[in-house]
Order: sequence, then structure tokens, then C-alpha cells
Amino acid sequence: MSAMARVTAHAKLNLLLHVLDRRADGYHDIATWLIRLALGDDVAVRVTAGGRSIECRGADVGPPERNLALRAAVAYAEAARWPDGFAIRIDKRVPVGGGLGGGSADAAAVLRALDALAPQPMGEDRLIEIGAGLGSDVPYLVSTDPVAFATGRGEYLLAMPPLGEAHVALVCPPFGVATGEAYAWLDADRDAAGWQPKAIRYDDLFAWTSFPREVPNDLEPPVSRRHPEIARYIQALFDAGAHSAGMSGSGSTVFGVFDASPDAAALERAALAPVLLTHTLVRIDDVHVID
Repeated sequence: MSAMARVTAHAKLNLLLHVLDRRADGYHDIATWLIRLALGDDVAVRVTAGGRSIECRGADVGPPERNLALRAAVAYAEAARWPDGFAIRIDKRVPVGGGLGGGSADAAAVLRALDALAPQPMGEDRLIEIGAGLGSDVPYLVSTDPVAFATGRGEYLLAMPPLGEAHVALVCPPFGVATGEAYAWLDADRDAAGWQPKAIRYDDLFAWTSFPREVPNDLEPPVSRRHPEIARYIQALFDAGAHSAGMSGSGSTVFGVFDASPDAAALERAALAPVLLTHTLVRIDDVHVID
């Protein structure tokens, strides 16, 4: 049995986010089309004889006891009755609080790393079950499907055909958006105006050539009203040549999909915000077990 594993915790984009009815538990059912990005955090997990620790470098992610990756390791240990201890190190590269699933990706990476080290691995299906108890994005991010359609709270997954590699520019605002607030704003809008479910043309989502110019995201209008910069970022992406653009998840990150990599410096000047360049993935990296 090896004692350490490393894996990249890849960020995600919501290429579609349709928010359905509010549930009795206060959450919402969703329908979302998800794709993984090359951008990711570096996660290393070491099995120890005792003690539990986590170290995050590169961003302020709050107190350790609230870290989702630590909670994921604890959940794994409780389900598997192993290991006695662990040490987690995360080098952050995914913007925090931007709708890219960075914290959930770290949690998913920890689950995958521990399972790769375990004397009796539980397998991906069980990891997805554990992930569903941690957060809506974790089931998809613990899976090895580059593209997937998710329903429920995100725990019901259907693998989708690959879209192929595309260049992506991420506009990263200096502010974040709390997921709970974004959904509360949407609920308030719907309660005031009355809500009728939208019809979505899912057939358009199977190829970049037919993908909608404006990415369908029900949370974007209420978030944009509170943060009008979002609309400026999207327009800057279109002006730079994006064939599709929109907000990922509950924001605040805005993304554009390009046929060729755009000029990041020029895009930053137009958007008046930092820009990261990355690309979509056609396969998910394996866990690297260190002997």
C-alpha cells in the first residue's frame, strides 16, 4: 500500500444552468450541462498513522475546519473505516468563490486520492454517493466524465459525448457571489413576477458549432442586476471573438469559448478585470500514486 497520492482538481463550467422548483429541504432541483477545464488546483494526500491536517496555499479559503476537502476526507474515513490519519496539501489556482467549483473540486480530488490509496477501494459510484452529501458540484467533479448532464441537486449524472477541446477565457472579478444569495435573488424575482419554466433546446449543446451565443444560466439575470459589471465582461468576451459567453454557476466568473486563444492582455484592458486562459478537457487526469 502506498502512502501518498497527487491529483489535479480540475475546475468546471456550467454550459447550461436551469434552476427548477424549490424543494422542501430549501434547495432547488437543477438541470445543468457541465464540462471540465484544464485549470485546476494541485492536491496531495498523504496517509498517516494518526492526526488529520490540511494546508492550503495560494488563496485564503477560510478556517481549516470549514474546508470542504477536509470534510471529504473525514467522510471517506467514516465510510471506509480507513485511514486513521491523513495530511492534505492544496496549491490553489482556481479562483475562490467564482462559480468554477474550486472547493468542490478539491473535495472530489481528496476522495479520489484516498480511494486510490485504500487497501479496499470503494469505486467511483460510491465516491459519487459520498460526494452528494458534501455539495451539489462534488458528484460531477469526482466522476471521470469530461462532460456530463446533472439533475436533482447535481447528484444524478449522465455522461455526455465529448465536445472537443476549446479555448476558454475566464474573466475573474474582484468580487465573489455567495451561492445562497444568488438563489435567493432568483427566488425573489420569480415570486414577484410569477415563474414559468423555460424551454431549453438541448440539441444545440452537443457541438461548439451549434452552441448558443449567450450561455443559458437562470442565475445570471439576478446576479447581473446586483453586479452590472457581469454584462460588461460578457460583451468584452464577445468583442474579443468568443462564439459563446456567459456566467458560470452562481458567478462571479464569466467565461468565453473561443476557436483560438485570445489576447489576454487586451481582454483584461477591455474588461477591467483579471483574465485567465485555459481550455476544456477531453479526458480527466488519473490519480498519481507515489510509492
